[in-house]
Amino acid sequence: MKARIAVLAGDGIGPEVIAEALRCLTAVAARFGHRFELQEEPFGGSAIDTCGDPLPARTLDACLTADAVLLGAIGGPKWSAPGAKVRPEQGLLRLRKALGVYANLRPVSVHPALADASTLKLEVISGVDLLFVRELTGGIYFGEKRRDAERAVDVCEYSVAEIERVVRAAARLAQSRRRRLSSIDKSNVLETSRLWRETCERIVRAEFPDVALEHMLVDAAAMYLIRRPRDFDVLVTENMFGDILTDEASMLAGSLGLLPSASLGEGPRGLYEPIHGSAPDIAGRGIANPYGTILSAALLLRHSLGLTQEAEALESAVSRAIDGGARTADIVAPGARPCSTRDAGDAVLDELRARGSG
Repeated sequence: MKARIAVLAGDGIGPEVIAEALRCLTAVAARFGHRFELQEEPFGGSAIDTCGDPLPARTLDACLTADAVLLGAIGGPKWSAPGAKVRPEQGLLRLRKALGVYANLRPVSVHPALADASTLKLEVISGVDLLFVRELTGGIYFGEKRRDAERAVDVCEYSVAEIERVVRAAARLAQSRRRRLSSIDKSNVLETSRLWRETCERIVRAEFPDVALEHMLVDAAAMYLIRRPRDFDVLVTENMFGDILTDEASMLAGSLGLLPSASLGEGPRGLYEPIHGSAPDIAGRGIANPYGTILSAALLLRHSLGLTQEAEALESAVSRAIDGGARTADIVAPGARPCSTRDAGDAVLDELRARGSG
């Protein structure tokens, strides 16, 4: 296969973790006989510095014409002054909208070797395997915004069509898993959540009768994610709730640095990124965890390129690297020495090569 991947390293630790994912993609291509053209473009705060725009026209064009987009992380204190007119996050929201990637998939599972990395008891996190589907292009992040000297307003708005399409995506994923879908809202307070619950109920009951649907308020979901996370299979929710809950759920696995994400729309092109931020406090120190970014590359192989065997090979290599003790500072075992970002990438590459040519 020949494919072109737009690469947006971004800010902070973004370039460091992206470098390891690119090494892994290159190794996968060599092992399985593919050709991946990796087109690196400026994005985020670094693009503001060089181009005055977090999403320059050439970057957007590269993303719209690529088979997939791989992103590191964006943002940092340098671009976060309260009065700033241009921010890195504006580029990310514009990119998601332009690509039409309305369903953000965030899988969360607990690697047995990393049970000690979580602050929760083993009996709580053992066997956790859940999937968040976060609506990504609507809600309060994209609503009308107003501010004057006395007040600020952020409008949360959803249409029936926006809710229908992400619920359908989540229900289809539930059909391929354990056929359980939890819809998360705040329907006791918010009108948008009442529309969400009604629409979700109608779609799942009519089109996915084999999927068991439950509705849950977001505050209850936040509690149950910590109290009984094994009970969840697929969770679908709106933009802001999904943003917050998936960061909470990352603590089940032990670290934000472990978790990948895939943002998908109607076609195969997707946007893939780890769920962590740019972590400017550790940027340039070579200690960032690259596993979430490498696993995002595996999701890219699976969802945008249709390369399931290759995705499984990369995911398995990450798992074996962790089993072998390649653990960065955020997940290091008590009393052990952490490895560097590069060392973690090397461990994955060693596992990929150890399994031969397929």
